[in-house]
Formats: sequence, C-alpha cells, structure tokens
Amino acid sequence: MAFGKNRKSARALPGTGGGGEVKIPRHIAIIMDGNGRWAKKRGLPRSAGHSAGAETFRKIVRYCRDIGVEHLTVYVFSTENWKRDSEEVGAIMTLLEKYLIEAIQTMEEEGASLYVMGDISRLSPRLQELSHEALGVAAHLTNARIKVNVCFNYGGRDEIVRAARRFAEDCRSGRAEPEALDESLFSDYLYSKGIPDPELIIRPGGELRISNFLLWQSAYSELYFTDVLWPDFTPRELDKAILSYSGRDRRFGSAK
Repeated sequence: MAFGKNRKSARALPGTGGGGEVKIPRHIAIIMDGNGRWAKKRGLPRSAGHSAGAETFRKIVRYCRDIGVEHLTVYVFSTENWKRDSEEVGAIMTLLEKYLIEAIQTMEEEGASLYVMGDISRLSPRLQELSHEALGVAAHLTNARIKVNVCFNYGGRDEIVRAARRFAEDCRSGRAEPEALDESLFSDYLYSKGIPDPELIIRPGGELRISNFLLWQSAYSELYFTDVLWPDFTPRELDKAILSYSGRDRRFGSAK
C-alpha cells in the first residue's frame, strides 16, 4: 500500500487485514533491548545478539519508511554502557562502524538519512570521522523519506546537563539572556534540535523503564512495552505498538 505525505490522516497498516485505519506516529523512538539475552538463550556470545539486532534495525527502518514514519530514533549505546565487558563494547563499536559506512553509501538509494545523537568525543577517531561524514551526506540529502537518529554514547540526563552548560556559556558571552529561556529555546540546545518529540516510545525486551532515554523529549510520549526481544522484533510487532498508540486518547493535560 502506498502512503502519502499527510502524516496526520489515518492509514491502514499492511498485514493487519485492511479492516481498520490507524494513526501513524510522525516520530517513533525505540529502546533496542534484549540482544544479549537473545544470544544467551541460544548459547551464543552476546556479540551475536548485537549482530542479529542490527539486522532487525535495518528491517524496521525500511518498514517505518514505507508506512510513512518521518523520524525514527533508536537507543543503541548509553553513557552507562561503557561498564560492560570490553569485548562486548568492542563488538558494538565494530557494528557501528559497519553501519555508518553502509549508511554513507546507501542513504540516497534508501531514502533514509542518518544522524548520530550523543557525545561522540569518546568514540575512536575513525568513528568520529564517519559520524561527521554521515552527517554531511544527510545534510545534502533531498529525497529522504525518513530521518534516523542513532543515539550512541547518549544519556538523557547528560544531554540536559550539556544543554544547560551551553546556554550558560552563551549567557556569559552575551549571546543569550537568562530571562529569554523557555522550553522552546532550551530545546534548541539539545541533540534533538529541530526534531519533533516522539509520539510513541517502544521498549522490547520485557523491562518496564525508559533507562535515561529522551528524558526531555518524552514528556508526553505514549509508552509501549513488550516481552519480545529486540532481535525477534518484526514489522508485525511494530504494527501492534502502532495499533495500541492509535487507540489511546492523548489529552496533553487537558480535560476530555
């Protein structure tokens, strides 16, 4: 089924029988959880779970693009994940390098731009270089149907602290006035500047928390949790999350 540009209208989801129409979120965010447990259940090293999760990520990006989602933000590696075993961290870094190279080469063909959100200063020079190169390619992409934000070395609290420091520095240098600060201005100091807040945040893997993910941006996001581990997360599972979202009454604090 083809999807037009008007994201506010209701649409039918492929694979749901075509019997009803649902609201497609403009922005979906996903905490990609469960890779390690998926591998452990199969007697495999955790790195195998991350490889399987990367393949799932590719499928979900394409599916979101095809059904009309404009923004997809995924939580790949948090500021706390450096505490993990060095071998596992190394495997994740290798996957990031592989994906960045692939994205740089295929963004235009896929119609999907890629941005790395987070503090990349701790990454290797090679990964920093690729992140900047991907950003350059994405900035000049004219046919992007979906913008993909990869949160890497990212933490919600860290993002807010960094934004506050940047605003304070602008005030000290005379580029900003403290009295001018409001929610809109503060949002411009975040990694997510210019990106709409996610309407739907999905967490596979069975955990019932957001784990320091998009703390500012998720103020009114709808949350969806599932026990399905990320490598097993299919487009049909995404349909279930979107159907759940579509049936919710979003009042943003107002009375019905």
